[in-house]
Order: sequence, then C-alpha cells, then structure tokens
Amino acid sequence: MIIGIIPARYASTRLPGKPLADILGKSMLQRVYEQSSKSKFLKRVVVATDDQRIFDHVKSFGGDVVMTAEHHPSGTDRCWDAAQQIDEDFNYVLNVQGDEPFINPEQIDELASVLQGASIELATQMVAVNSYDLLVDKGEVKIVLNKNNEAMYFSRSIIPFIKNVDEKDWLGHHTYYRHVGMYAYRKDILEKITKLPVSSLEKAESLEQLRWIENGFKIKCIVTNYDSHCVDTPEDLEKAIRMLKIMQ
Repeated sequence: MIIGIIPARYASTRLPGKPLADILGKSMLQRVYEQSSKSKFLKRVVVATDDQRIFDHVKSFGGDVVMTAEHHPSGTDRCWDAAQQIDEDFNYVLNVQGDEPFINPEQIDELASVLQGASIELATQMVAVNSYDLLVDKGEVKIVLNKNNEAMYFSRSIIPFIKNVDEKDWLGHHTYYRHVGMYAYRKDILEKITKLPVSSLEKAESLEQLRWIENGFKIKCIVTNYDSHCVDTPEDLEKAIRMLKIMQ
C-alpha cells in the first residue's frame, strides 16, 4: 500500500504563502491534491503542513491533512512526521511536490508502479538531458547511475567529465540524466534517513539525497516521460496561470 504525502509550508522566501496562491480559482495546493488523487496507485493522499491557514484551507475543499511540527528542515522530515500520524498500514510513502500544480497522475504512477514487494528502499525520477543549456545549468541536478539504475551520485556539476572531447559535444558521447524531484520511501527507510546527521556531501551540494547515499542507502532512478513545472517565484506563478488558460 502506498500513501501520497504533500508537504506544504506557508513560508517561502521567493513566494510567501505559495501553497495558497490562486491559479484561476483554485489554490496551487488544491490543484496538486486533486491531480495526486487521480493516481491509480495511491490509496490515500494527505497534506502535511505546519500552518493553520493551510490546514483550514485543505479542510475547506474536503482534503485530508495533518498538522506537523514547525522545525522540519526538509520535506522528507515532514513526510515522516505525517506518516506517523496516519492510522493505516502502508509500505511506502510517495512525496509529491506541493509546488507542481500541473503534475500528471501518470507521472506519479510511473514511480509508484516500481514499488512492488519491499526490495526498493528509495526511488526517484529522472529525465534525459536534451540540451547543452540544461547540461550546464547548476540548478539542474545531474545523476550518475550504476548498471541497476541506482544513483551513485547527484551533482550540480556536469558528471561524468568526458576527457578529450569539447564540452559542447558531450551530449553526443554520453546519455546524461537530470533529477526530477519526486521521491518514494519505504516506510522503515524513511524513518532511518530522517535520523541521519547532515553529511559533508549534502552540505557541499545542498542535496539531501547525498546524505542517504553516503550512508549506504540505494536510490532507484526511474525514467519519466513527464517534465516538472515548479512554481517558485511570482514569475513562475504568472507563467502557470498563462499555461492553464491555454490548457482550458
């Protein structure tokens, strides 16, 4: 059984109150919730928040929500807090990003479909890099994989380095993948990783998943057919509104 959890904080440096931002009559959070609820694999979708305004808002549209502590440093920690409050038996938690109002339920199902049995500890998604601009963008996290499509390393730098080839030609010599930030955690592993101290690699790259790798946990990486459209800034919000007008 898989539970979907949507971490939602009110505080945001670039877009305060982001979960409640209006996108043509519905909040961003409500749109994420409704899309997630269409998944064929998620048995329940829960919002995890530390803010009464968000809690009340989710209740107002009939959503499932739990109140978590304020101090959590990451969405992963908030997911574990919420998971402990869910009075149901489940094997996996799928962390759905609360700032992707157009998330396709089929993207959620792509990740959830690999969580059969209990062999996978952690899983996430990736998409092939198809342009040099994306390859050099330090905001796009690249992944090095082993033969089982498990992550060996995540980096904001271009990895691997291809010797004796001009950097602009690297895409023709290697298939690079960039991270798409939706995570699935086996319940017992989620508990374990939230108790780990911050690692040196995590601090260097500002990527929490490096802490898990440093401590020996395996992250299965699944190719997705969908790209993400995150809303982080007022400009992103305006773009999302324009996109929805076109889609309607």
